[in-house]
Formats: sequence, structure tokens, C-alpha cells
Amino acid sequence: MLIAVTATGGGIAKEIEGRVFEPFFTIKPPGRGTGLGLAQVYGFLKQSGGHAKLYNEPGHGVTVKLYLPRYLGDTEIAQPNLPPAVMPLAKSAELILVVEDDPSMLDMTTRMLGELGYRTLTAARPDAALEMLARTPEIELLLTDVVMPIMNGRELAEAAASIRLGIKVLFATGYTQNAIVHNGIVDAGVELIVKPFSLETLAVRVDRVLRAMGRRLRGSLALVKCGFQSVRR
Repeated sequence: MLIAVTATGGGIAKEIEGRVFEPFFTIKPPGRGTGLGLAQVYGFLKQSGGHAKLYNEPGHGVTVKLYLPRYLGDTEIAQPNLPPAVMPLAKSAELILVVEDDPSMLDMTTRMLGELGYRTLTAARPDAALEMLARTPEIELLLTDVVMPIMNGRELAEAAASIRLGIKVLFATGYTQNAIVHNGIVDAGVELIVKPFSLETLAVRVDRVLRAMGRRLRGSLALVKCGFQSVRR
């Protein structure tokens, strides 16, 4: 199947044409958005066995063609009779600080954590998150987006280390695991959850990070420093 999207106007400058599908590439200034759309679409297509092609005419416009694999049948795949999943819940109403600059995503995440029995604090900006960490020693987990204004998730985690060495970190991103690992944005060992996520996925990932023995922020940051590249804005 082919889906074509055309935009009339100035097209894309030749010097950046080859970079528009790169994760985190943007020509917008800090705080004005991160330009993740095309890279997100490209990652989805590749995972689905498809392809994307850019047809660009500077001064006239641009067309993006999305090629998706054809569905050749409606054979029903037999599903094994599996027992219902038992989601891990909060052990003692642990407190989690959620840092996310998208209001709808922030609200959804905190609601889901509440269903799992966790208490939450929220911050839409990294600087506000650091202030909360400094005055709230009972925070046990920092759940932070990767790309945000002011500083990115890696920088926030490093700043948090100077305030709370023992806090654990779970990074969230809108990219697929394959896209960010294969493009060198994050190391495969860093604790990561891909948005949008289900309640079950969130429950398992948060529980795994909180219960990991000896996994303190110092060790996590060693992985973060070697696994992240600088984020372009």
C-alpha cells in the first residue's frame, strides 16, 4: 500500500534533505519543538517491513511516500490459552517523580501509576523537577522523557545525581527501541520505556527498576553517558 503526503511551498533545503529522517534532528530553536515526526514515521515503517521515500523540489514543494507491506489474507492465528497476566503493583506506595513536557502524556502516565498504587509528583520542566528532588527526599524513581526543553533526559539524570545519588531512573521516549538503539541515541542497557505504553508494560518496567538490586544512579549514569549522543534541537 502507498500513502503519499504532499506539501506545497518552499520544499526542503538540499543541505538538510538527507537528514530529515534522523532521530532528534530539527532546525527549530530550543523550546520550540523537536521535529520528531518524520523520524517517528520512518521507524514505524521499518519495523513494519515498509519504506519511506522523499521527493523534494526546493522552491516548489515536497512529497513523502510511505510504502507499507500488503496484507495477503485473513487467516486467524490460533492464540495459546495463557493465564491472565498478573501486574506488579506498588509495594508500599512508593513516590515517583514524572517529568514530561507533553501535558496529555503527563496526565496519562500519572493516572496509570496511580492505578498501580504509586504516589506521584509531576513536573513539566526539568528545572522544576530538580527543585522537587531537592525538597522531597522520599522520591524513589525519576521517570523522565528523553527530549525536553532546557535540558534533555540524560542531562536531567546527571543533575539529579548531584542531589540524590540513590535515586533510580527510567527514561521514556516516543521512538521505538530499535530506532534509538540502532541510531546510537541510547545504549541497549539503559532502562527505557517506549511511548505510548500500556498499563501492563508500565507496571512491569517500573517494578523492575525499583526492585533491581544495587542498581543505583551512579551505575545507570555510566550507561547513560556512553549510550547517549548529544541531542540536536
